Amino acid sequence: MTEPAARNEHILVVDDDVRIRQMLIRYFEDEGYRVTGAADGAAMRDCLQRTPIDIILLDLVLPGGEDGLMLAREVRARSDVPIIMLTGRDDVVDRIVGLEVGADDYIPKPFHLREVLARLRTVLRRRQPAPVQRAEAGDTIHFDGWRLDLGCRQLITAAGTEIILTTGEFEMLAALARHPGRVFSRDVLMDLTHGRSLEAFDRTIDAQIARLRKKIEPDPKQPTLIKSVRGVGYVFTGKLSS
Repeated sequence: MTEPAARNEHILVVDDDVRIRQMLIRYFEDEGYRVTGAADGAAMRDCLQRTPIDIILLDLVLPGGEDGLMLAREVRARSDVPIIMLTGRDDVVDRIVGLEVGADDYIPKPFHLREVLARLRTVLRRRQPAPVQRAEAGDTIHFDGWRLDLGCRQLITAAGTEIILTTGEFEMLAALARHPGRVFSRDVLMDLTHGRSLEAFDRTIDAQIARLRKKIEPDPKQPTLIKSVRGVGYVFTGKLSS
């Protein structure tokens, strides 16, 4: 029998039911993933502080006065790590609230392990960043009357005026405009832009997006080019043209 290929993704299973926790751990380890288990919020926090986690399977009902919704909200306030909620309550309200606080998916118990695996793979695939492309001379993106010259690193208005962008702002716009319609998490945008910008270390993604909107949006308070995706990040919605 062929052994499953080892995967880089690290899964954190948060469930107070030891049988379910161990079942999920064994199943995903057999599928080649690295898996860590936690019985409550305290153990979850300890794990998140000690090691990078790629996705969390989080039970809705937990002991100690902290339910999965509270923990999902706490995680989402600090990180964009994907979260799949697991619950024995098939309540539509719980499901809606779970998604609103930032969960990526919601699976009621009892569940089939294959379904959990399929959904986990889908969430991870959806969160994978697009490969960064190197700009060449003449590589230009046109959108809504704007011209973004990637080779010369210039942003030009429809009237031919250059809008001065900082290094971070240019990298942010280029990363988004290269992939219209693709949702980027803040962590991915940080990897794509902040790692290459000296100003990145003392400015947040949200602040940089706000400054960029002031320069390119007709109404920065009602953006039409760079929109927020609640609980995830940002997406470029400008209309590309040749």
